[in-house]
Amino acid sequence: MTDTPTVLFVCVHNAGRSQMAAGYLRALAGDRVEVLSAGSEPKDEINPVAVAAMAEAGIDIAGNAPKVLTVDAVRESDVVITMGCGDACPIFPGKRYEDWELEDPAGKDLETVRRVRDDIRSRVEALIAEIAPVATGA
Repeated sequence: MTDTPTVLFVCVHNAGRSQMAAGYLRALAGDRVEVLSAGSEPKDEINPVAVAAMAEAGIDIAGNAPKVLTVDAVRESDVVITMGCGDACPIFPGKRYEDWELEDPAGKDLETVRRVRDDIRSRVEALIAEIAPVATGA
């Protein structure tokens, strides 16, 4: 893994789960991690309920746009985290792959999306502790 690891979050539409995870990773890890997100079948816009749920947590993802998953994005990443995209993600040797089983927030109410958001936050916090812990003085 590089000094600044790159994490790619992938879900089908790149409109909910992967955008929320990317938002948390950017907010919590800052410049210690490079963050990418993409979808195997991206939507035209971010799920407005996901935007609202993240805004409640103080994170603005409203300006983001869904992006299509590319082989280059996977190749450039140290960690690839999939969220229900099945076999759409190419596999490269030497990468760390995780599959986070998360409910799809598409079409769900705010209460459901809040639960998904909170689950994502705890997973992102654990990921940061593993790949980009805060340096302590020696």
